[in-house]
Amino acid sequence: MTSDTRWTRRRALRLGLATAGLALAFGSLAGNLASVPAAAQSQDPTPDQSQSLTPGQSQGLTVAQTEGPYFKAGSPERTSLVDDDVSGTRLLLTGRVLDPGGQPVAGALLDFWQANANGAYDNRGYTLRGHQYTDETGAYHLETVVPGLYPGRTRHIHVKVQAPNGPLLTTQLYFPNEPRNASDGIFSAALVLPIQTADDGTQSASFDFVVQTAA
Repeated sequence: MTSDTRWTRRRALRLGLATAGLALAFGSLAGNLASVPAAAQSQDPTPDQSQSLTPGQSQGLTVAQTEGPYFKAGSPERTSLVDDDVSGTRLLLTGRVLDPGGQPVAGALLDFWQANANGAYDNRGYTLRGHQYTDETGAYHLETVVPGLYPGRTRHIHVKVQAPNGPLLTTQLYFPNEPRNASDGIFSAALVLPIQTADDGTQSASFDFVVQTAA
């Protein structure tokens, strides 16, 4: 056997081992990718907060926003902001308060305030203002009306949310397909309500708040 022949066989053996090693490496990588759920592989780093969560599902915190000039402390405790003096399209808002791990937060505070159907806030009294606490499942429900528009802002509802002994979240909720959404400098698509409209015109939506709890 000539030296050239031995060198050629040696080279072929090395190439074969290298090829086998690459095959094993790619096979291992493919196996690891196959074990990761498809949803996780394409996870949006900034998921839509308007999507409902299930207990145990991890999620980022609800987007915080400015309080604005019309907050008023000391609102009455109630789940309905509608009385004989309030007119407008009825809106039923439901949902839960969850921790970052998707677990319900019982006894969380929610304090809502908003403009009336004409776009005006009650700064003397507490019309369309009220607070409530979540039940043992972290659920809340609010009966109100669709707020009107006023100069410089799109349609929105203000809310403060706080887990027991946790930090306070101040944010706003928005409505879909509003022409002013695009021009409102505060508007966030992550806070749009998934509005559904019944045959009688009544609107409803579900929104889950994700907040930090006590350390």
